[in-house]
Amino acid sequence: MLSGRQKAYTFLKETVLTDPAMQGEFLSEQMIADRVGISRTPIREALLLLAAEDLVSLVPKRGAYIAPLSGREIGELMEMRALLERYAAQRTVTMGTAPVAEMDAILEEQAKLRGTDKAKEFIEADHRFHATLVEAVGNKLMAKQYDALRSRQVRAGVTALYRSGGRQEEVCVEHRRIITALAAERADVACAAIDAHIAATRRILAEG
Repeated sequence: MLSGRQKAYTFLKETVLTDPAMQGEFLSEQMIADRVGISRTPIREALLLLAAEDLVSLVPKRGAYIAPLSGREIGELMEMRALLERYAAQRTVTMGTAPVAEMDAILEEQAKLRGTDKAKEFIEADHRFHATLVEAVGNKLMAKQYDALRSRQVRAGVTALYRSGGRQEEVCVEHRRIITALAAERADVACAAIDAHIAATRRILAEG
């Protein structure tokens, strides 16, 4: 059974911090306590953990502040994604372990979410799509490092969807290109497709 702190941490990281509408807002400990159904003490403990991860800022007498992703943070996020995903594409093609079928299944699921109001679910599928590729390398430390990007990745992805009306369709097309390249065992083409995919999201976020 999860402890109160773990429940609060999971709720904050998976639900609150991934909501673009919460960017630039202060968190109410009481509101979170009411939503999760626990006391405020484990809420404070969870916020300390999130502050240690630089996901919230603790402001004296104000509470926990969720700062919007800065240009620097977006750049660093995209750079880290590109490094891990490109390596994963090259490595899995070399080893013959590219998870083409698994990624294709996730893409089919993601495609069904197009045109709906489930932007977060769409981007969560996006994260699973790429995480599946990274996990196929078989390096647990690398997979864990990639998963640590999830909260920021979902926030950035949902924000990009809100700013660009046709982004969902574009994402699915870009994902298909990655899968096609992996299936053809063309690591160079897969890396180029990954670069183009990440660059498109970064451009939308940079335009504000």
